[in-house]
Amino acid sequence: MSTSIQTKLRGLGIALITPFKGDESVDFAALDRLVDRIVDGAADYIVVLGTTAETPTLTAEEREEVIARVRQRVNGRMPLVLGCGGNCTANVVRELQSRDLNGFSAILSVTPYYNKPSQEGIYQHYKAIAEASPVPVILYNVPGRTGVNMTAETTLRLANDFPEKIVAVKEASGNMGQMNNIIKHKPESFSVISGDDGIAFPLITMGAVGVISVIGNAFPREFGRMVRLALKGDYANALEIHHRFTDLFDLLFVDGNPAGVKCLLSEMGYIENKLRLPLVPTRLSTYEKIHEVLERLNIK
Repeated sequence: MSTSIQTKLRGLGIALITPFKGDESVDFAALDRLVDRIVDGAADYIVVLGTTAETPTLTAEEREEVIARVRQRVNGRMPLVLGCGGNCTANVVRELQSRDLNGFSAILSVTPYYNKPSQEGIYQHYKAIAEASPVPVILYNVPGRTGVNMTAETTLRLANDFPEKIVAVKEASGNMGQMNNIIKHKPESFSVISGDDGIAFPLITMGAVGVISVIGNAFPREFGRMVRLALKGDYANALEIHHRFTDLFDLLFVDGNPAGVKCLLSEMGYIENKLRLPLVPTRLSTYEKIHEVLERLNIK
């Protein structure tokens, strides 16, 4: 992994939401405001069309419009990563061969979901992606969504076999032992990125380079400060900020993602609290708790 891509993937990445209007059309004006706020909030990079973006519910045309809008709005001010994955390897390869990735520093590619491949199947899937992708690849392991866990052994095998193309893993398995094993044995050029806000702090202390964050949509400056302090080794001050957000970590996911962060952003006045089926807004009880925590945080 080159020094430039190492630097670009270090720190706070934001898994960007897709705001919707009351009629469930994409709210591009709100998207512009969120992007500007993230850039102004000194986050380090933006992930476009990840899980948090409700990508499975977007039409092909809407996905293209979101990519174009974010790329235009960022205008080189911040690195961009594009979500590009699926459970049909051939389709992912075709997309990578045809897509204009100008302006994107890397892709984030989730392990194949639903069809539950073996570890060898996962390896061959990413091998094909690595060989097809014109930009670096970030692996994404999230077994709670995909139904399959990519083991440390498979991750390390890919990192060692494709050092110039497979540059990092977003780890959201929740298995700290597995993540520690990857960090301990990985090549120096390979990075581990936390896929969960709640474990970003401890994972950075173990050697991760940052987090791809959901809560960062709402608090890019504050959460980014925690990440940067932790990366500098100022664990005491980083832990203080981590503890400020502890209540929100669980609340933002108790009714699913991005229902929680959309509720939060709606309360903050940035978007309408709209999702597309099969996702629905948070329960009233969750909304009330988020409101209470937001008032207690008193972040302007």
